[in-house]
Formats: sequence, C-alpha cells, structure tokens
Amino acid sequence: MILCITEKPSVAKDIAKVIGAHQKKDGYYEGNGYQVTWTFGHLCTLKEPQDYAPEWKSWDLNYLPMIPSSFGIKVIDNAGVKKQFKIIENLVTNSAVEEVINCGDAGQEGELIQRWVLLKAKNKAPLKRLWISSLTEEAIKEGFNNLKLGAQYENLFAAGQARAIGD
Repeated sequence: MILCITEKPSVAKDIAKVIGAHQKKDGYYEGNGYQVTWTFGHLCTLKEPQDYAPEWKSWDLNYLPMIPSSFGIKVIDNAGVKKQFKIIENLVTNSAVEEVINCGDAGQEGELIQRWVLLKAKNKAPLKRLWISSLTEEAIKEGFNNLKLGAQYENLFAAGQARAIGD
C-alpha cells in the first residue's frame, strides 16, 4: 500500500480520482493500491513554553532565556484536528504501508506542515515527494511519474523549521 498525504481535503480528492483511489473512507480515500489522506494545513505546531517547563507558562525575567534543549512539536488542540491526526497516525503505522508520498503544497511551508505530521505520527516508511504546482489530471500523472526522494527536500524542511523556531 502507498500512502499519500495532501495538505487539504480538496487536493486529496483530486489526486485520489487520478490515481484510482475511489473508495471514500473516514478521513481518506482508498483503492488501486493507494490510500490518500489529508491535513487541513497545520495539524501540528511547535510546543509552547509551558510544554517544556511549567514555570515557563508566565513570562518571568528570572527564567529568561527560555530555550529548550530541543524544540518539539505537538498536535493542535482541536477536536477535528485530533481526529484527522489519529486517522493519519493509524494509516502511517499500518504495516501494509510500503511508502509514503508527501503531496503537500510545493514550497517551504508545505514541506514543513507534512513533515511535522509525519514525524509526530512516527512514520518509518520510505518517503517520496510529489512536487506539482497544478492539479490538472495531466500534472498529477506527470508528478507521480516523476516522484522524488524525500531526502532531496531535507534542506527545505530544515529551512521551514528554522523559520518556525525563529518566529
């Protein structure tokens, strides 16, 4: 099984149609050896200061600078977000998943959104990248015929993460 993760439901629907994943399930499409799921933009975010240390909940000069030893991510506290993340997590950890295709928006933010979700879901499957800027049937087919290794986008992810931490 190949798992595709898009950045929004409408993109998942378009991709699923083209690759033959016609069965609608709760939070994803399935068929033709594919599962196609989605985020709603950001499902994960950087942890807040109080997630690292309770005394960091309030700004106090005695605790500055507040710099964790490493920055963590968390699922956004929203019922719909948590439900969709759980669906993605279950799909990602399914032993039948042979590879994951990051179908997030082409760009730094799209890379960051999808990678945070995959990290939080503990993806172990090989990662590929669909890089398209159009959702026409032709563009989607061409993109799937020219998938890239996820490793080719590590620097883009690192730049997105650095920007998020800097913000």
